Amino acid sequence: MSTVQEIEFAVRELSPDELARFREWFIEFDATVWDRRFEKDAVDGHLDGLVDEALQDLAEGRCTDL
Repeated sequence: MSTVQEIEFAVRELSPDELARFREWFIEFDATVWDRRFEKDAVDGHLDGLVDEALQDLAEGRCTDL
């Protein structure tokens, strides 16, 4: 049995309260992983094209204030 299968089995066995606590933990964990990846992509320049496009749109008046 793979680790993922073991985790899936364990999650199915959680009580409703344990599942709620796990869900809250996992949401926070997943958000942290996503934030780190986003920050790395920004530092590595993977978002530069999007930044340039957004700045060009702003300069050419294709943006509206929120």
